[in-house]
Amino acid sequence: METVNKPKVIKDYDKLSDELLEQIKLVYPKGFRKHLVQFTGLDGKKRKGLPFETEDKYYLIRMTMEEAIYVIAEDDDYDEKGHLKPKIYARLADKHDDENHLDEYNSNEDNDFGDDDNRDISIDELEDDIVDEGSTDDDYE
Repeated sequence: METVNKPKVIKDYDKLSDELLEQIKLVYPKGFRKHLVQFTGLDGKKRKGLPFETEDKYYLIRMTMEEAIYVIAEDDDYDEKGHLKPKIYARLADKHDDENHLDEYNSNEDNDFGDDDNRDISIDELEDDIVDEGSTDDDYE
């Protein structure tokens, strides 16, 4: 299924389910900072977000660069270099082994999900049907 045919959701990191957070750790085992993309929010302000795709949704997980660094630094699943600990990675990989969307849509240079086609994400293609799932914080510039 192509990204443009899926509902697009903008969501805050701290509002994600534990299941989705685990999958995101598998996709970004070396942290989020270098994977943030810039987009224009529904309010017209420039924001940053972490792209993540499932079988049925395309997410932009809203976060600042500072938040991307802080989240990894405070998460015990990551080591002092900001890399997902090998035992944690193995446990999560085993738990989510049946999640085809992880490797089908989310390959990048930080994970080993197969050939990274280095496809660019164009937020312009997504703007028509984005749903912003609640942020009360306006400090995402």
